[in-house]
Amino acid sequence: MRAVLCKEFGPPESLVIEDVDEPAAGEGQVVVDVHACAVNFPDVLMIQNLYQFKPPLPFSPGAEVAGVVCAVGPGVRDIDVGDRVIASPGWGGLAEKVAVSARSVIPLPEDTDLVQASGFLYAYGTSHYALKDRGQLRKGETLVVLGAAGGVGLAAVELGALMGANVIAAASTDAKLELCREYGASMTINYATEDLKTRIRELTGGTGADVVYDAVGGPYSEAALRSTAWEGRFLVIGFTAGIPKIPLNLALLKGCDIVGVFWGAFVARDPERHRANVAELMDWLKQGRLTPHVSAVYPLERAGEAIRELADRRAKGKVVVEVTGR
Repeated sequence: MRAVLCKEFGPPESLVIEDVDEPAAGEGQVVVDVHACAVNFPDVLMIQNLYQFKPPLPFSPGAEVAGVVCAVGPGVRDIDVGDRVIASPGWGGLAEKVAVSARSVIPLPEDTDLVQASGFLYAYGTSHYALKDRGQLRKGETLVVLGAAGGVGLAAVELGALMGANVIAAASTDAKLELCREYGASMTINYATEDLKTRIRELTGGTGADVVYDAVGGPYSEAALRSTAWEGRFLVIGFTAGIPKIPLNLALLKGCDIVGVFWGAFVARDPERHRANVAELMDWLKQGRLTPHVSAVYPLERAGEAIRELADRRAKGKVVVEVTGR
């Protein structure tokens, strides 16, 4: 089979496509014929050896896939060959087939679009866990989302609106902010041209944000934290603009919580609660209350370009690689 390989650490342009052996389904595993693989910011970091998980070289990036089960290993129940599924292998998804733990596999309705579905789990899983479990977001509260047009950010905007929050979307271009309005943001901030701290204060009538969802980091984190309301919750999601240094006296002065959101660790540590969250998300998806946004689709031969789009922070919603040639 064909696979995108990271054979040496470097930029997306260093990735190659080669023929490799097809995987076999081991104990508790299934093999998925990959129809589509969504790319995520951890892929950008992993191929540069900058991520906390470090697979041995060579490896295929790609953490979430959608496709059809083609083999079932010993000990697997309730999953059959021919099932349409999404799955989260962690890496290895940018290939024509991937072996995954059966526990990471989620069945899909027959009419689900696999390209759209491939980008569902990480974005919505992360944001749902962040807002519901870690942020305790309540109806009527004000939610500020940084990096609001990215994969997890746009999901946070959509989920925040669905949960009844007043959503302020913050992003770097007007085009991105227009998309955020389509997904439920009632107010927007262009932090490339506007002062983030001042605008949050103005839009909240001086009160500040009840919950801040920070998927960006860098110079924006402290400004957003300074605009958090008394007893607000500042959710640490990721660092596409770099890891900031935060003065801890701000948490004291505001009586606010700085809350880490590590969805992958939550999935491993509390699988029962994770399954309940996924069931809720899948219900909303089936009801048409969630609409994953895929802004670009690349063929497998151009997977490096898909990852480059994320690295350059040009993506809106999800970027997906559609696997062809099987």
